[in-house]
Order: sequence, then structure tokens, then C-alpha cells
Amino acid sequence: MLAAIAAAERVLAIGIGGGGDVVGALVVAELADALGTPAVVGGLTWERRPIDPLAGPRRIAELTAAEPLNEHAALACPDTTGPGGFHFAESHMARHLGEPVLLLDPSDGPAAIAASLADAAGTLGCDLIVLTDVGGDVLAHGDEAGLGSPLADAVCLAAAPRLADRGIAVLGALFGAGCDGELTPEEVTERLAEVAAAGGHLGIWGPGSGELDRLEAAVAQIPTEASTMGLRCARGGLGSVPIRDGRRTVQLTSGGGLVFFFDPLAAMRSAARCARLVAEAGSLDEANAILLDHGVATELEWESAQRPPPAAA
Repeated sequence: MLAAIAAAERVLAIGIGGGGDVVGALVVAELADALGTPAVVGGLTWERRPIDPLAGPRRIAELTAAEPLNEHAALACPDTTGPGGFHFAESHMARHLGEPVLLLDPSDGPAAIAASLADAAGTLGCDLIVLTDVGGDVLAHGDEAGLGSPLADAVCLAAAPRLADRGIAVLGALFGAGCDGELTPEEVTERLAEVAAAGGHLGIWGPGSGELDRLEAAVAQIPTEASTMGLRCARGGLGSVPIRDGRRTVQLTSGGGLVFFFDPLAAMRSAARCARLVAEAGSLDEANAILLDHGVATELEWESAQRPPPAAA
């Protein structure tokens, strides 16, 4: 893993869970920088309520003050907003970094995600893509008691085989194990062990004090509870902490402050059952329906149920 990142011309690190997962991508970028490799940071056009009251991700055409790269990807600046004027986590990240940040729309499923990322990587001069999750639900089986938002991670991870078929090097990364209050730290450890048994373990890295200082400066500008919990773990935090207004509880552990790198194809052959289920989905909606049919709760289901009533005519 270290050799692959060090040998790359430029890394494209993408937070694949939406919202604050872009901070997880920044953790990967910090490692790349330590190895002398420049990196572009990115995330999804999918913010959680109450930041964006509309369900699901935003289309590139819905963005304001963004530079489109293709139908499903654009570069965000500090002024990039979605419908209604909300700022994406990536807009805040662009302000913090002083450089553009990639925004990816996952609405059209794994094939479109792969094509878009491949095109964007070429435009940006990136020869390695790192699909980064904060929490661990990217490796979900689907039956975990706390699982609530596997959809975005699943469709993005499911793009990995198509990226590999295009000859693009791709890694998986997991930061903040259990720090989103969905899979427990023990469940994440079990899923990582499944990936390792399939030959997919690629290494572990922990940010040092300098990286943590820079990451905490980013978190001060970007709303994210899960990544904040990961940084607390990296600083030695332990114990139970409520998040999501008390709806979920995070168990801080030493492993929560580490980045686990894995082969995404091995993950799909083993632990990542949700990603495997949606591999052939032609859209996010189709992927959502597949997961729901298998009894897996999703973030799109919850957001759609929470939609505000339509405005009066």
C-alpha cells in the first residue's frame, strides 16, 4: 500500500459515504503527502439533513459555482452550493485547503461512477484512486443491528471492479472504525478479518501529531461527527460517546484512529455483501430497491420518509 501510494504520480482520494467522509479522504491525502505524492481530495454530492433537506445526492447540473468535469463530477470551490444555497462539506474543504475539491454524483450507479471517476482522474492527472469510508459500513453484510447508511458506500465500492477493468489502480481505505455509530468496532474488526482472509489486507497507517493538528483544523470548518470521533481515537480517546443528537453511541477505541487499507475487489468477494448486491444496479434508486428487498435499511429510505411536505400551489 505504501509503495503504491509513493509510486503514484497523483492520488485521487474520495470519501464515498457522503457528508463528512471527505475528511477521511483528507486523512489519506495526508499519508500521500508524507510519502511525497500529491493528492486531490473529493467526496459525494450527498449531504445529510439538516444541511440539505432534499433526499439523495444532487446532480452536477444543480450545483452553483462548480466547474463540471463530466456528467457526474465537478470541482468545488468555497462558494459551491446546492439547491437552496447550502454549502457542501467539500466546499468547506476547498476553503480550508485553498484548492478545488472533487464532487461526485453517484445517482446513476456503479458503472457511471466508474466512468466518471476514470475520466476525472485522467483530467486531474491522477493514476491511483482511493475509495475511502469513515466508519466501516462499506464492508457491511447488511444484517448488522446498527446499520443505517450503507447505500452510498456500496454503490461506490461496486465501481472498483470497473475501474480495475479500465486499468486504473484503485485501493479501499477505512478510517474511524465504528466511529459513525453503525457497525460496532468489533464488527468492523470481523469484516476486516474477512477481507484479510480473502487476500485483501494492504496495510495500516496512523496519522502522527502533525497530521492530526492539520486534520483537526479541517474538522473545525467541516461539520462531521464520525471523522471527529476518529480523530479523538487517534489522540487516545476511549469510552462511549453519544452522537447524532443522542440517537447513536460511538465506542472510542485505539483502532478508530487508524486507516485500514484493503483491496476493494477482495472486499467485494468477501465481507462487502451490500456492495456485491448492487454491483449491477443501473442507478442509485435501483440499488436502493435491491438493498430494501434484502431487508437492509438505507439512508435514502430514511431521507425520503423525512421529506418536507410539498409547497402549497
